[in-house]
Order: sequence, then C-alpha cells, then structure tokens
Amino acid sequence: MNRVNALFKRLKREQRCGLLAYVTCGDGDTVQIVEELEQAGADAIELGIPFSDPIADGPVIQAASMRALAKGTTTRDVFAIARAIRSRSNIPLIAFSYLNPILRYGPAAFARDAKAAGIDSLLLTDLPPESAAELRAAMHAEELGTVFLLAPTSTDTRIRAIDRASDGFVYYVSTTGVTGTRSDLDPALLTRLDEVRAQLKHPIAVGFGISRHEHYELLRTHCDAIVVGSAIVRAIANGESPGAVVRGILGR
Repeated sequence: MNRVNALFKRLKREQRCGLLAYVTCGDGDTVQIVEELEQAGADAIELGIPFSDPIADGPVIQAASMRALAKGTTTRDVFAIARAIRSRSNIPLIAFSYLNPILRYGPAAFARDAKAAGIDSLLLTDLPPESAAELRAAMHAEELGTVFLLAPTSTDTRIRAIDRASDGFVYYVSTTGVTGTRSDLDPALLTRLDEVRAQLKHPIAVGFGISRHEHYELLRTHCDAIVVGSAIVRAIANGESPGAVVRGILGR
C-alpha cells in the first residue's frame, strides 16, 4: 500500500491528527533536516521542488526556493535527496510542486524517477483536476498518488471533483492568501472545515498559516492532519532547529 494511504489509515486507528512537514529541497542539508523532523514527530514530509515562480507561496518559502535554485538544485537533485532519505527512513514522502517543473521533466519520466527514488505522492498547487488526466495516468502507472488543493471558496461541485481526483488525502488551504505563518486563524475556518469534511471520501489535511500549538489544538478534531511549512523553513533560514518547531506545535 502507498505509504501516504497507510499513514492516514493509521492516524484514523490512533484517533489523532497527523503533522505533515514541508521543506524546500536544497535549502540546507535536506536529508538531515528531514531526519530531525521525523524524530520530532512529523508523520510525513512534503519535499518542495524549487521553482522560480512559486505564486502560491509567501516570502519565506519564495526565498527558500531562490536559495535552493541559486545553489543549482534541480528536480534530479530532489530525487537524489528522496533516495537518501528512503535509505534510512520509511516516512511517507510527498513531492510538492508547481506544474511547470513536471512538464519540463516529462510526466512519465517524472513518475518513473519519483517511484524509483521512494516518493509516494505528488501534490500539485496549480493544476485543476479537469486538466490532470494525463498526469494522473502517468502517476498511477507507477502507483503514485496525486493530491489536489481545495480553497475556502471552493463550491460543492469543486469539492467533489477534487475528492475524486485526489489519492490518499485532500489538501485544504486554510486561507485565500499565500503561505506564511499567521498569529490567528480565520474564525470561520473550523465551521467551513466541518462542512467540507462531511462531503469528502478522503481524509483532509489543512495547511497555510499553521505555526503554533494553539492552532494545532484548534484544528486537530476538525481535520486528519495539519501541514506546517513556513515556520519550518524560517527556522532553517535562521539557523534554528526545525525539529523544535514541530515539537512546539505538537506540544511536546
């Protein structure tokens, strides 16, 4: 079974909310960072593929992509990082990407090399499911999952379409803005999460803006996992412990 699917089944059995940790590949020693995040309690890792125009990301992750690209990090390097992680860990790995790097690499070649590297799923930020048939077929041919995003503005029709197109889980964007840490979550988020979750067949993970233990406590009974990105990436940029960020959010 795909490791991502297995994770969400385990989270359901354990009746707990998981934590998915995002890192930008090539920004720091990614393999060591992932090891620290797993030891701190992360349940899965989103491996961000550096991209020159990350329009869904705020300044923290944009800067991380620029640093990684300046070092010459390529998609092939991301696969090398995944192989190194997989040689020492069975943690689920989700490639996080915009569409352009996948098209440049070639969907079939990307799927083949991702599978060989030990990656489990692909999360795409800017591809609607209506246009994803070719890419989904390429991923499924290698037994890789595809994950798509829901927004607070998504209609019931869109919710059902995203649910059908996604494997393992659906990613719910907590705000209509870009990624980045926030002091407070949208007051309407919990009610909207419950409404959306009731329409899904797949588990739901919530990302964008989650950076505090209070956020986790508010969300953990309304979703199946949270996603933490900018807080981790900022810690890496500042030479601080990314593991400490995870432990702080989980209250450990």
